[in-house]
Amino acid sequence: MLKKTRLKAAIGAAFAATLVFSAGAAQATDLVVSAAASLTNAFKELAQSFEQQHPGVKVISNFGASDVLMQQIVRGAPADVFASADQTAMDKAVAEKAVNPATRKNFAANQIVVIVPHDARHQPATLADLTRPDYQRIALGNPASVPFGRYTKGALEQAGLWSQVQAKGVMAENVRTSLDYVARGEVDAGFVFATDAAVMPDKVKVAIRIPSNTPATYPIAVTSGSRQQELAAQFVAYVLSPNGQAVLARYGFLKP
Repeated sequence: MLKKTRLKAAIGAAFAATLVFSAGAAQATDLVVSAAASLTNAFKELAQSFEQQHPGVKVISNFGASDVLMQQIVRGAPADVFASADQTAMDKAVAEKAVNPATRKNFAANQIVVIVPHDARHQPATLADLTRPDYQRIALGNPASVPFGRYTKGALEQAGLWSQVQAKGVMAENVRTSLDYVARGEVDAGFVFATDAAVMPDKVKVAIRIPSNTPATYPIAVTSGSRQQELAAQFVAYVLSPNGQAVLARYGFLKP
């Protein structure tokens, strides 16, 4: 009899614990942030800080090429905040009514650079050097689908070198893929954002920093389909806050 009583008590305690756990889970709030691949490291830290300031909130990060993320949101994928690596992807999101244009803000800036493997024997001094036989494979982004590809094309067109460099191009699906190609020595050189090059200083080195007439500015906005409009707006505000900007600066991002 005593054993049965203890068994019932144990079952009751386990059931009560399950109810408590379920209640806690039910109270938790997910905030889905879709952000450009180049923001990966900085936004992971921003998410952790935001969670600490908002108990019960879990930030779910989704990183990828800005255009791909935009298409996901347009097609109904859950997202509360969209952070793009360029204005073009955000313009498309606005045109598709996927984001609330009133919440759109520029929060960071970046620069395109040419990188080579850390142990490379050759290092270009100018963009024109990329047309030399020393550089047979060059990591690029597709201008039709990724912001760093658009910035790269603009810089090369300005130098009159786009067609020559494109002919050697190894297309990367996003900027972190381009970084990986160079880090693994699968290409002779590659284009990335300066902040991405800083992620692997032991595997790649910056050869050229490219000035551009078109600033690489990053916009952020609350999505139209968000069920957490107020919370999403708070996340955007945090990214724009002095604390948020300090985090971005630590990862090499510039003020917009």
